[in-house]
Amino acid sequence: MSKRLDSKPRNDGFRMPGEHEPQEAVWMAWPERTDNWRYGGKPAQKTFTEVAKAISQSTPVTMIVSSEQFENARGQLPEGIRLVEMSTDDSWMRDIGPSYVVNDEGERRGIDWYFNAWGGLVDGLYYPWHNDDAVAQKVCEILGDHSYKAQIVLEGGSIHVDGEGTLYTTEECLLHESRNPDLTREEIEEVLCDHLSVDKVIWIPSGLYNDETNGHVDNLIHVVRPGEVILTWCDDEMDPQYDLSRSALDALLTQKDAKGRSIKVHKIPMPGPLFITEEEASGVDMSDGMERVPGERLAGSYANYLVTNDQIVYPLLDKDHDAEVEAILNELYPGYRITGVNAREILLGGGNIHCITQQIPAVK
Repeated sequence: MSKRLDSKPRNDGFRMPGEHEPQEAVWMAWPERTDNWRYGGKPAQKTFTEVAKAISQSTPVTMIVSSEQFENARGQLPEGIRLVEMSTDDSWMRDIGPSYVVNDEGERRGIDWYFNAWGGLVDGLYYPWHNDDAVAQKVCEILGDHSYKAQIVLEGGSIHVDGEGTLYTTEECLLHESRNPDLTREEIEEVLCDHLSVDKVIWIPSGLYNDETNGHVDNLIHVVRPGEVILTWCDDEMDPQYDLSRSALDALLTQKDAKGRSIKVHKIPMPGPLFITEEEASGVDMSDGMERVPGERLAGSYANYLVTNDQIVYPLLDKDHDAEVEAILNELYPGYRITGVNAREILLGGGNIHCITQQIPAVK
């Protein structure tokens, strides 16, 4: 029986594992929001199905789906993918699902952060968001896992951890006025350290250019292994990403991780730049919060991949770079299955494969 705990994970001996550690399952949520996904989500649903199929080669997948879409999702998804009926406001499982912590005895617990649709009433992408905010606790209860309610607004995509005490994030997101304006950087760090058992927070100034999440770190970098990260790189001096990538590199190279290691940085090319076409924009309902207009710059990034049980599921975004990225991933992850999925439809909704997935760590 799952219950809410009043203690702190760190005091209880729990830490957040790295994504490279063993996983029991990956959870996703079915897309249907018509002011984000074009044509009622139909093209996105096909892509989410392909992502789920790819992951299920290595890890069982559970898909959250609304009652209205249940039959449709069941018809599109393979039998082996479990469906759970649940209300959501959209389908970014990384940000609405629980972050998990584990201990040395083989137990796991969920962290339930406050969610405000990437900015609440300041610059949030939609209102209301109460269904999304309730997802993390529901997942913990379904799985029978105890949970902690963290007293800050935070999305899972705004942090990366290495499992050995280091957390990576961006100042642009965590220090944004729309998240926790009453807290200082030090107070936010304290909450992260208490809840995830990290000892060092590596602050990167900004995320990817025009990222509507206020610069989530998972759209800029990925942790390959402790002491080693991949960074989205841009060589075009005229591109606004050029300076942002260099500032990120400088931040990574001038800080040590929790174990005192210098951080090794591998550069991965930026796709495109990519833009919404007229045809793509025409299928989306108008919205107050989300820019889905022709010519809008998409925050495309190959760093937005999922690591799951010796497999990498990464987005195919640009035929000029897809093969090069596959070669880089093969080199960085020897022995891993490298699976590419055409992911433009996810990108059109504002994120990518890492954003729509949430891993559940395996326990004894």
